[in-house]
Amino acid sequence: MDQYLVPPGSDLNLNQWDPNDKSLFPISKKEGKLLLKDLNKEMERLQELLFAQGKHKVLIVLQAMDTGGKDGTIRHVFEGVNPQGVKVASFKVPTPVELAHDYLWRVHKRTPAKGEIVIFNRSHYEDVLVVRVHKLVPEEIWSRRYQHIRAFEKLLTDEGTTILKFYLHIDREEQKKRLQSRLDDPQKNWKFSRGDLKERALWDRYQSAYQDALRETSTDYAPWYVIPANRKWYRNLVISTIIIDKLKSLQMAFPKSEDSLEDITIE
Repeated sequence: MDQYLVPPGSDLNLNQWDPNDKSLFPISKKEGKLLLKDLNKEMERLQELLFAQGKHKVLIVLQAMDTGGKDGTIRHVFEGVNPQGVKVASFKVPTPVELAHDYLWRVHKRTPAKGEIVIFNRSHYEDVLVVRVHKLVPEEIWSRRYQHIRAFEKLLTDEGTTILKFYLHIDREEQKKRLQSRLDDPQKNWKFSRGDLKERALWDRYQSAYQDALRETSTDYAPWYVIPANRKWYRNLVISTIIIDKLKSLQMAFPKSEDSLEDITIE
């Protein structure tokens, strides 16, 4: 999966990353969905182990352009896991209370506890993306946030959190198709907002902001992956595989049971 990894300090150019790539799983969509079911079972097993051991913390960050597939990724990659040990945090427009604090204040309290997987559906990166694109603060302010974010994530990893960050990479034509599908299907109309079109008009600005964010904040301890996401089934397979491989690397084990349990009979 290293071919999708953003090396620390690399000169990232998103135009050189193919959102239609499926080289790691050169199979059909039908075969991909069947394979994902097997991965779901393995994810469920590892998540139960993580929760039972209560030692490790896992933070997964999902970022994407509008319609990039964050919700779908959560729904399909984590299908079947125990919701007791997996939480989703979504960061919308800051509230007045949140604005009265530093921009990372609301984020830190949503990070995982021991035994938990927490998924950020959007994240602290909005403060170097939306804030930058819409010029909500001067460049001298948002540009120094890359350093803040690196330090924040280093703190989390030093304290035992495993961080995986995924940028779901779609192209402009795929976004057009997905927005149109929301208009064409009455049951999906609720997902569409006229504001989506205003954001779409800023495509190039967002691409520049993402390139800089990924380039500045992909580190050995909190790496970014650029996931080809035009094909939803392929996106799910790649992300599932990366997470499973990382969970396996933690070398987890169930807690030791009490002695002499074999002598107990339930009456």
